[in-house]
Amino acid sequence: QVQLVESGGGLVQAGGSLRLSCAVSGRLFSMYNMGWFRQAPGKEREFVAGINWNSGIKLYEESVKGRFTISRDNAKTTVYLQMNSLRPEDTAVYYCNKGRVRDSVYSPDNYWGQGTQVTVSS
Repeated sequence: QVQLVESGGGLVQAGGSLRLSCAVSGRLFSMYNMGWFRQAPGKEREFVAGINWNSGIKLYEESVKGRFTISRDNAKTTVYLQMNSLRPEDTAVYYCNKGRVRDSVYSPDNYWGQGTQVTVSS
């Protein structure tokens, strides 16, 4: 059974930074491909960033390229999302996911955390 627990959300002013963490249970974490998604009020959940098992592939949604960085620490079974230069439109609930990476495309499996709220004020 894989469990994901996000943390690190909060309220920040535009231009500020936050680092989200996702602690993952499961002894095979080092083999997992992981991703971050977000869902704003009234909108569908969207892909933000993905990372393959050995950090050799990192994928980003276009609007976060150059501002967000996904990383992982296999020893700590944790995946991170460093978010810089935050904008009001980044406001959403952010979810951690275990999924698949193939041909530079991230596909989510049905493993989700509970989400963490990120609010960016203008």
